[in-house]
Formats: sequence, C-alpha cells, structure tokens
Amino acid sequence: MRGKKKNPGEPPDGFSRRDFLKGASLAASTGLLAAPKAGAATPEPSAEVLGPGAVPITLQINGSTHSLRVEPRLTLLDALRNHLDLTGAKKVCDRGVCGACTVILDGRPVYACNVLAIEAEGHRIETIEGMGSESELHPVMAAFVEHDAQQCGFCTPGFVVACKAFLDKHPDPTREEIEHGLGGNLCRCGTYAGVREAVLEAAQTLKGGRANG
Repeated sequence: MRGKKKNPGEPPDGFSRRDFLKGASLAASTGLLAAPKAGAATPEPSAEVLGPGAVPITLQINGSTHSLRVEPRLTLLDALRNHLDLTGAKKVCDRGVCGACTVILDGRPVYACNVLAIEAEGHRIETIEGMGSESELHPVMAAFVEHDAQQCGFCTPGFVVACKAFLDKHPDPTREEIEHGLGGNLCRCGTYAGVREAVLEAAQTLKGGRANG
C-alpha cells in the first residue's frame, strides 16, 4: 500500500524535528555552517556608487544667492537646514502634514519637506530668517508674542511664515478666513486661538488691514 504523502518540508520517516534541530545546532557549533576556510575565494564588495551624484544648484533665498552641490533627491528642507544652516524651518513629520517646515515659494506657502532642492532652483524662496530680527520683529512675530501664540515654539516658525503668506494675499481677513487659510499647520500645544488673534492684530498693522469679527 502506498504510504501517506508528505507535505513539503516535513522530515522523513524516523527523523523527528527534534533530531533535525539537534543536528543543526551541532553543525553550527562545529563550524560546518561557518564562513569559508582561509584562502577560499570570496566575492569582492562593489565600490560602485549607485544613483546620481551631487549636482550644482543655485537657490535664491531671502534676497541672497546661494550656490551649493546636492544630490537630486535632497529636499529643500534638508538643503536649508544641513547645507545652509537656515534651521528656522523645522523637520517634524517629514511627510507634508504638520506645516512646521513651511517656507514661501514665489509668494505661496509650501512644505519644504515636499519640495526637492533642485526643483526650487530659479524660484524666489522666503524663510523665517528673512522676516525680521530680534531688534525689529515682523508684525506677525510681534503679534504672536503679544497673544502668546508660540507656546513651546517648535511649530511657530512654520505658523509665522504661513500667516505672513496668508496676509500677503488676504490683508483684511475674517476669523473664518483665517481658520480656513491656516488649516495646513498643526500645533500640538493647541494655540490656535492665540494664532488667530495674532493674525487679526497683524492685519491691522500690515497694509492698513481691518480686523473683522
């Protein structure tokens, strides 16, 4: 009578799984599964670099020209932070969700983690570093301080840049327009109310804006 058909990988008759594991342990301990003996031919590691190398690019940032060499895969955020020491834009989610890395590209707010540095070449870039100084705060910055909108401060640069870009397009906003316009920036501290008040106040200072209820 034909014996029972075995499943693939099942040990042969008279050879248990315990026996197999014992044999494997013995082989490892005696060097049977070790590296090849001395003098045996081993493959040489490849020294070839895969992927494109660094290329020269020129970025226009806050009115200044910056020349650098970066890999084509490098994001604008990493170029700003790691190559130009412009660290105001923060690397938080790195997925284009939180808005902490917001910069202004040709007048519109963008997530710097979603833009390749090479794609930004030939465009006008504005970062938080170009908006003001300790001695002369931008009106949005001053309003953030006045309304305690910064809290821990980590997401604040992205918010300030987004608010500036928003007010450039909407100098006389309502609260509803502010809430909708800043929906792409998240604050873990939950300072949204302070941010909205800050934008309303900054609107009064910038371009003669009038705060609407």
